[in-house]
Amino acid sequence: MRLILKYLQRHIGIFLISTLFLTMEALADLLQPTFLSYIVDEGVEHADIRRILFYGAVMFGIAAAGAFSAVMRNHFSSRTSQTIGKEIRKDMYHNVQRLSLENIDRLQPASIITRITNDVTQVQEFINSLMRMMVKAPITCIGAILLIIIQTPRQAPMIGMILVIVSALIFYNMKIGYPKFGIVQKKLDRLNGVTREFLSSIRVVKAFRAEEKESIKFNEASFCLAQANTAALRVMAFFAPLINLTINLGIVILLWISKSQDSAQIGRLMASVNYMTQVLFAVTMIANIINTAVRAMASSERIQEVLDEIPAQTVPEKPLRPQIRGEIVFDHVSFTYAGAGKASLRDISFCIPAGKTVGIIGPTGSGKTTLVNLVPRFYDAAQGSVLIDGCDVTQIDEKLLRTAIAVVPQKALLFSGKISDNLRWGRQNASDEEIIAAAKTACADSFIRQTEHGYDTWLGQGGVNLSGGQKQRLCLARGLVRSPRILILDDCTSALDAQTESAVLSGLRETAGDLTVLLISQRISTVMHADYILCLDNGTVQGFGTHEELMSGSKTYHEIYVSQIGDEANGK
Repeated sequence: MRLILKYLQRHIGIFLISTLFLTMEALADLLQPTFLSYIVDEGVEHADIRRILFYGAVMFGIAAAGAFSAVMRNHFSSRTSQTIGKEIRKDMYHNVQRLSLENIDRLQPASIITRITNDVTQVQEFINSLMRMMVKAPITCIGAILLIIIQTPRQAPMIGMILVIVSALIFYNMKIGYPKFGIVQKKLDRLNGVTREFLSSIRVVKAFRAEEKESIKFNEASFCLAQANTAALRVMAFFAPLINLTINLGIVILLWISKSQDSAQIGRLMASVNYMTQVLFAVTMIANIINTAVRAMASSERIQEVLDEIPAQTVPEKPLRPQIRGEIVFDHVSFTYAGAGKASLRDISFCIPAGKTVGIIGPTGSGKTTLVNLVPRFYDAAQGSVLIDGCDVTQIDEKLLRTAIAVVPQKALLFSGKISDNLRWGRQNASDEEIIAAAKTACADSFIRQTEHGYDTWLGQGGVNLSGGQKQRLCLARGLVRSPRILILDDCTSALDAQTESAVLSGLRETAGDLTVLLISQRISTVMHADYILCLDNGTVQGFGTHEELMSGSKTYHEIYVSQIGDEANGK
């Protein structure tokens, strides 16, 4: 509840206004049965039409005031709950942006999505219920009980006993239901994860005709969610009827005790029965709100986890702001992913002079992508240091560091929007001439101009209307538009044919100038002409130097060369 109270405090004025209208609405509901008793006992009993009309007019006025209060209460409660929901989502999204990839890996993207959407909705609904009914229900319940005692004093012991029983039922309902709704949210995480995985890999699923297998996974996750929901709702289904039964029994007992009631006071009896009905309604509202509160509390804890998540990477008190030229040094670097039992990198050391191109090659799982992820500080080294121009990356201003580095990932990631907007993603003020020049270097200009609207062509989500090779070339052009000092190419030409790849690399060499390039590839033909080559295997360095040096000095590199090109005596 700490989270909910924190956000409610920001809107305490609107909350108090809503509470005022709630109170007026509750008082209007409470006054109606009393004036009805006056009509019966004073008007009908004495056949006094003037009193009947007078009290009827009063009741109409009270009803109108109550209706107006209800409309205003709904307006303010809906407005406040929607505003708070927006603020929570905004704060969560902002904090997620601050987190490192290590934090994201731990929280899991599917779970974060659930928390930002479904969990916030649960809190939002509770706040709406809180402002619409939470204040009204106690006022109605307490007021109705007091008026019953005033109207029929002999009912006080019976009312007290009913309240004790109902309170006990509500307490156990909350105690048993709370952990069950927490399980529901976790099962929802799982369902969202399965759905997200299927949608992101739908082409592979269809290619292997694995729809049935994925359906089984989805059905299992959906069944587990349904079971968890059923278990949670079963608690409500058990306690809600018991609460209703208790109140209704109270009404029966009230009528039985009042069987000897003076006929002249029949209006009071009617009012008491009406108030008992209001007590039933109020208690039902309280029970429903508590059930909503149980869900909201479970969701608020999950939201709070995201808001309280501290970035795994520390921010230096006085960050360095060097003029980055592009020299990169790995000094005895080791790294292990969170939860992994084996190190991905072990005692990595090498030096890349500024302005040089370094090809990085090695078997799958050798640590190539992990290594380059340490340069822009997506992750921090567990041991050792990564230095750029002599400065530890953990001490460099993060904005300056990442502005100086452009990363072109292996999986081409494009965003919905125009091609030109995607190319300007890293530098919004890039001119048309600059994005065209970058597109030409990446061999993307020709196919862009062949599209219907050229650089203004609209791309679907993820660039779905482009081929894999076209998306990779656009991503490379986007990296070049950034005008970085260090360019990281993570196997970003894997979808290109040999001729196009050669043209891209040739254009890159001509325009790179003093740019430091880290070029990851599975193809030895792609890296063999680089200034230096880093060969990795099983997270360790198997060689660092020129092609000729590695052919003679690195067994792993020589084996890769032979497997791809063939055994030549001098390796040329």
